[in-house]
Amino acid sequence: MKKVLVLGAGQLARMMDLAGAPLGMDIKAFDVRTNKVVHPVDPEHIYGDLQSGIAQCDVITAEFEHVAHNTLNECEKSGKLFPSSDAIKIGGDRRLEKALLESCKVANAKHVVIATKADFDQALKQLALPIIFKSALEGYDGKGQWRLKSLEQADAIWQEMEAFIANATSSVAQGIVAEQMVPFDREVSLVGARNTHGEIAVYPLTENHHTNGILSVSVAAPSEASLQSNAAEVFKKIAEQLNYVGVLAIEFFQVGEELLVNEIAPRVHNSGHWTQQGADTCQFENHLRAICGLPLGGTQLIRPTAMVNVIGEDDISDEIYSIPSVAMHWYDKAKRDGRKMAHINLCGKDEVELAERLVQLSSLLKQESFPDLDSFAKRYLAKVSQ
Repeated sequence: MKKVLVLGAGQLARMMDLAGAPLGMDIKAFDVRTNKVVHPVDPEHIYGDLQSGIAQCDVITAEFEHVAHNTLNECEKSGKLFPSSDAIKIGGDRRLEKALLESCKVANAKHVVIATKADFDQALKQLALPIIFKSALEGYDGKGQWRLKSLEQADAIWQEMEAFIANATSSVAQGIVAEQMVPFDREVSLVGARNTHGEIAVYPLTENHHTNGILSVSVAAPSEASLQSNAAEVFKKIAEQLNYVGVLAIEFFQVGEELLVNEIAPRVHNSGHWTQQGADTCQFENHLRAICGLPLGGTQLIRPTAMVNVIGEDDISDEIYSIPSVAMHWYDKAKRDGRKMAHINLCGKDEVELAERLVQLSSLLKQESFPDLDSFAKRYLAKVSQ
C-alpha cells in the first residue's frame, strides 16, 4: 500500500483520497493552516506534524502551488516530493512562470515584469493598451489584478500596486507582471499527466467560461485535431523541461488557430473535474498513478461532459438528480460568498444532448447563485444545434 502525503487539506486532497482508496492507497493531508497532518475527508482525525508525516509516507505531493517555501524545501530534502519544489514554486510565481515559457519557446502574451515605478513606466512604453497587471504571487480567481484601459488611470493604478507590493506578507518579495491584453476567441485548458518513467498522457482540450473572475463552467467535447496536437506539444515541452511528475494543467487563450499560454498549474485542476465522469481515468487517479510510478490510465473522452462549479451555495434542489448522467460532488465546506462549495458533472451522448441537459440543469438551479449559466447553456445549445 502506497502512503501519500498531500500538502494542503482542501477539496483537491479530498478527491485524491476518494480516487486513491480503490487503488489501496493511504492518503493523508498536511493542513497548512494548523500545521497538522489530517485525514483528507475527515480532518478531525489528526496524525501528527509535518515531520512525522514526511517520515511515515512514501510520496509527497501538493494540491495547490502557494505552499510556503520552507515547507517545500523540507519535503524536497526527503526525496519524496513530486512534482519537484521548483515546479511548484514556478506555478506560484508568475515571474518564474513567464521565464519558463520563454525558455521553452512557448507562445504567450507579451509581458513586462514590474518591481519599481521605472519598470511600470517601461511597461507603458513597451505594451499597448489595454494592459492587465497581475500579482506575481498569490493571485487566483481574478484576485490581485488591475486593468489599465486609459493612461489617465495610470497614476492611480500604480499607487494601488505600489501599496500592494509594500504591504505583501509573503516570504518571497511580491511583484507584478504586466501583460498585453489578448483579444482571444475563447479560453481553453489542457490537463495532462507525466509519470516517474516519463510516460505522458493528456486529456482533451476543455473550453472554460468564467463568472466574476472565477471558473463557472468547463466543457469537454471533441475539438480540432490540430489544436489538440498543438496543446499536447506545449504540454510535452513544459513537462519535460521541468522533469515534471504528476498532473499539470495549462490554460490557453485561443486566438484564431493559435494557442497562447495564459498560465500553468502544477496540480490537479478545477477545469479537469469533468474527468470523473467523462474519462476512463479521472485526473485525481492519474495524478496518484503518476507520482507513485504506476502506468497512466486512459485519458480519452468517453462522452461530451461539462462541469459546473457551485460557488457560495450549499442548497441545491434534489430535482437535479432527475437529469440522466448528473453527478454531484460536495466538498463538505461551510458556506461563504465566493467559496467553491461543490461541482456538478453532466454528460450527454453528443454535444446536443449535453447542451440540452445543461439548459435543464440551469432551470433547476437558483439564478442568483448561477447568474449566467442559463445564457451560457442556451448559447452552447444554439451553437451545437446548427
